[in-house]
Amino acid sequence: MIFDTHAHYDDAAFDDDREEVLKRLPGQGVCRVVNAGVSIETSKKSVEIANKYSYIRSAVGIHPQALENPLESNYISILEKLINENKKVVAVGEIGLDYHFNSKNKSEQIELFENQIALSLKHRLPILVHNREAHKDTLEILKKYRPKGIVHCFSGSLEMAKEILRLGMYIGVGGVLTFKNAHTLNTIVRNIPLTRIVLETDAPYLAPVPFRGERCISAYIRFVAEKIAEMLDVNVNLVYEITFQNALEIFKDL
Repeated sequence: MIFDTHAHYDDAAFDDDREEVLKRLPGQGVCRVVNAGVSIETSKKSVEIANKYSYIRSAVGIHPQALENPLESNYISILEKLINENKKVVAVGEIGLDYHFNSKNKSEQIELFENQIALSLKHRLPILVHNREAHKDTLEILKKYRPKGIVHCFSGSLEMAKEILRLGMYIGVGGVLTFKNAHTLNTIVRNIPLTRIVLETDAPYLAPVPFRGERCISAYIRFVAEKIAEMLDVNVNLVYEITFQNALEIFKDL
């Protein structure tokens, strides 16, 4: 019962064998994947992939790093058209703030983030939040608008995680949990309810141990689930079951 709440199968890393990879995943225990866009182009590709595979859903959105290139002035209208015309769009994402690569355009990032949150609220869709070295601003914006959704690849503190939970959002946990230096994330997973965690890969990125550094696929979530089961001293099937139900609740999946 693997529900990968965040992947990027539109990425160029899958150009050589995308169809073969995606056809194999259901046989590897993957029941659902939400494929997230990071630009107008990849959002359109995400929708195409979702419409081709019954177990895949799509999210449409513009990542803060997309600001490195000029944005279409009507980007919200384009995203809204994708939402209106495709029933398999279940979220707005991947959206958020990234001050790691560029902290000089904070105001532009915040405007892009807030505009897409407004779109999600209009259509009653959850959001997939990217937050890298922008914890304070991210939390302030989420408190201001109170959207539903997931803080993807969570990298904040335990205190921030608890704030996110108080907002009714969920924590996305992926391959980073299996890394030796993931001390803070380990502490968070041990100290928040399993009912507020969802599993993800960020495929093709952040493959868990023992595949760290290789191309990631949704089937590798089993290593994250096994790590959580070990940490919480529960059966791994319980981890699959609860996180699957959490994801269904977020995306209102049928």
